[in-house]
Amino acid sequence: MRYIGPVTGTKPGSGANILDIAMKAPFKPIEFLSRDIAVDRRPDGTLILKSRHALKAWERHVPAHLANWAAAAPDRVWLAQRRGADRAWLTLTYGEAKARVDAVTQALLDRGFGPDRPVMILSGNSIEFALLTMAAMQARAPVAPVSPAYSMMSQDHAKLKYVFDLIEPGMLFVQNGALYAKALAALDLSGVVLVHVDAPPPDTQSLPWSELVATRPTDAVARSVASIDGKTVGKFLFTSGSTGMPKAVINTQEMMCANLAMGQMTRTRKPDEPAPVVLDWLPWNHTMGGNATFQGNLAEGGTTWIDDGKPLPGMFEETLRNLREISPTSFANVPSGFAMLATAMENDEGLARSFFRNLGILAYGGATLPSDVYERIETLAVKYTGYRIPFVTGWGSTETAPTATTVHWASERVGLVGLPFPGVKLKMVPTGEAGRYELRLKSVIVTPGYHRQPELTAKMFDEDGYYKIGDAGRFVDEADPSWGLIFDGRVVEDFKLTSGTFVLVGTLRTNTIAAASPVLQDAVVCGQDREYVAILGFPNIAACRQVAGDPGAKLPLADILRHPRVVETLRSGIAAMNTAAGGSSMRARRALLMTEPPSVDGHEITDKGYINQRATLERRKALVERLYAAQPDGDVIVVG
Repeated sequence: MRYIGPVTGTKPGSGANILDIAMKAPFKPIEFLSRDIAVDRRPDGTLILKSRHALKAWERHVPAHLANWAAAAPDRVWLAQRRGADRAWLTLTYGEAKARVDAVTQALLDRGFGPDRPVMILSGNSIEFALLTMAAMQARAPVAPVSPAYSMMSQDHAKLKYVFDLIEPGMLFVQNGALYAKALAALDLSGVVLVHVDAPPPDTQSLPWSELVATRPTDAVARSVASIDGKTVGKFLFTSGSTGMPKAVINTQEMMCANLAMGQMTRTRKPDEPAPVVLDWLPWNHTMGGNATFQGNLAEGGTTWIDDGKPLPGMFEETLRNLREISPTSFANVPSGFAMLATAMENDEGLARSFFRNLGILAYGGATLPSDVYERIETLAVKYTGYRIPFVTGWGSTETAPTATTVHWASERVGLVGLPFPGVKLKMVPTGEAGRYELRLKSVIVTPGYHRQPELTAKMFDEDGYYKIGDAGRFVDEADPSWGLIFDGRVVEDFKLTSGTFVLVGTLRTNTIAAASPVLQDAVVCGQDREYVAILGFPNIAACRQVAGDPGAKLPLADILRHPRVVETLRSGIAAMNTAAGGSSMRARRALLMTEPPSVDGHEITDKGYINQRATLERRKALVERLYAAQPDGDVIVVG
């Protein structure tokens, strides 16, 4: 049965199953790249996957995209951000942006910036952040955006000092010097040019942004841009390893630009199609936000509305306010953000109509999208558009600029990571677990290494030159690889129970979060050298308060986490997961919700916002012991 028009007019009690109707509706017509995959099967069981589509030519450098659109559409808005006491939108066109970028490029060149004098950015997303990124690239000075958490959430600033000493920047940029005063005081700024936008830092000499923008460009700018080649370092992006200390991943211009070309190939844009519109909160210090989303929309000539909201209690209201005014053509978020958005749209028809008005693509990352959230979003999409909206996602890392595989088709299921982009070779090495492979990558998008860490760089690649990303995957259907791959955890995180059974940590983590929706924000899997698996849970506090009937946050958090409805949601969800599981390695017997959020200084949360499993288990040994006590206390939830 096909439903072409909007599903409307169905009354309660009519007997119609709204969800069933929605899930049978067609997907919005989008011309995706065909799935044409070659598989090389080696005698040892290793597979090499690659697309038969040839990778198209890519731009020489990222700022070329700005120059192209400044010439083709100078009056189109490139960036917009709310500013001032009235929070009105400040907009910047492509033509205006190109002029300012050239001015700042000249200012950098005048001060001797280039390949050996990087530019470090401490602040969150902003118009000036974007302009400085393009200008630094034009001056061939690597730009190093740092997670604001290292400055604003840390007490000892250990990670900030570490990356500062590793990079040795010639310039440090802050949007608001007063807000970053404590972090700046922790650094030795001798010989460093400090730049501020909104307020100078107290007791520290700083250059106003306005002075850079007022610089008159000369032909030195064009000469510098002409000198950029594919191997020129465009960015240092930071990622955290198992020790918790960041590594500076070298991002060359050809890495980033080739990845942009790959993304463009997966979907054909029609000549009469309007320019893309994106509402973007994803942090630009992270590879997904800074490379895939921000630079991806630039490459398409789109408009980026900077969202100062986040999918967190007290901050998501800003996102909702923006979505009532901005109708995006595509929208990306983490699963918890989609859960919050679904709830809001189910209670606000105007918001839903605005959100779906021009929407063509939805994207998620960071974790598997729970099936119930997927179904709620698609039911709303069908109600307001008559179509399901394709959800896409991808897989990769900071070392791959970032996306190496993607779902470039309208899929009926969530949890896929897709197939290799054109220009990517995916090596799949058997792990010994039936149908499970360790994934490795070779492509122009793979980093040449880590800045000033040759010993780590040497360990990155295998004997065939493939990057060992450390992740595992399996086919949806091994007999037909075109159905794509499923992410199957981190190889380095897996452990054995005392029975000798391997626990696939990544898979069990995502299954648990989905099963216990909406009360879990994240989870840590315990059980190495134990008889069974148990879970330490980071609660979704806003969702827990809703479940407990305390949306106004009147009760203490500890009482909320002990509330019978919260406990039962977690227990019953994990119990259902256990029933569907195939063995002890995919079942959890106990769980404990934690009141303390993940610690930046304790290395429990990476610069990407992901939980560091190893560091959390080490720091919270006492909680692990409570989970496995012979007589568990009242806060330990016993599932079975």
